[in-house]
Amino acid sequence: MTALPDPTSQPQRSWYKRNEIAVTPWLFLLPGMFFFAFYVIYPIFQSFWISFHEWDGLGEKVWVGTANYERLLGGDRKFETSFWNNLKWLFLYLLAIPAGLSIALLLNQKVRGIRLYKSLFFFPFVLSQVVVGLVFSWFYLPREGLLNAILAVVGAGPVNILGDPSTATYGIIAAGLWPQTAYCMILYLTGLNAVDPEQIEAARLDGAKGHRMLWYVVLPQLKPATFIAFVVTIIGALRSFDLISVMTNGGPFGSTRVLSFYMYEESLSEFGFRMGYGAAIAVVLFFIMLFFIVYFLWSMYQDERGGR
Repeated sequence: MTALPDPTSQPQRSWYKRNEIAVTPWLFLLPGMFFFAFYVIYPIFQSFWISFHEWDGLGEKVWVGTANYERLLGGDRKFETSFWNNLKWLFLYLLAIPAGLSIALLLNQKVRGIRLYKSLFFFPFVLSQVVVGLVFSWFYLPREGLLNAILAVVGAGPVNILGDPSTATYGIIAAGLWPQTAYCMILYLTGLNAVDPEQIEAARLDGAKGHRMLWYVVLPQLKPATFIAFVVTIIGALRSFDLISVMTNGGPFGSTRVLSFYMYEESLSEFGFRMGYGAAIAVVLFFIMLFFIVYFLWSMYQDERGGR
């Protein structure tokens, strides 16, 4: 009679073999998590620490507590101008979302040559912000610019968009809206491809059409695309720097400064090297971004809970 093998004599599998399915994804994620922590999370906390110091970037840091924040909130006119310009960027930049949705709905039709039209609308997104700034700077030129040539045709006088403190910021925002609208269009085109055709047909049978179809059937299915569009647009508006640097360099008379550009001026420009003060501006900008992102995340979470 053959004896049964003793289970205790079988070689035990290693811990990794027993947990291979759970552990393997983390091993692939570990390098990315390390770089994210080192290049993103750590600099955030470092900026908080530097903001409580007076530092030129080379010598010893001098602890000043909340002095940098007191200076910011105690009547710094440059900070006030930058803050209000950021609010203008924020609210006007959001126009890219409905504009992108409208173009996406237009381009979602089945007509001849639609791929060419999609490429033309997509083209601004692949351009560098520096190139966009240069193109619009030439477009706004007071004498040779295309804008004034168009105004002359309709009998309007020449305007100096970038040379007038009251219009320069709006001119730069218009330049930024061009590629941002293209980005939102791409997001919505992707979302429209995922819209359930059965719901569309059912809504048509119930008599829904036009804006009712859009509002009650299409837009609810585009919520993920809308969320991404809002977050990316808000971040883009609050960290706007390239266009301002290329088109006006903060002028005329500092009227087009935003927080990110003012942070650069204080920290790294020729007359700056006040790293502590620049870090304090960065912290304020970080909390403004965080407020809007957390708000949209919370709103999306509440919608998901309500839909269950």
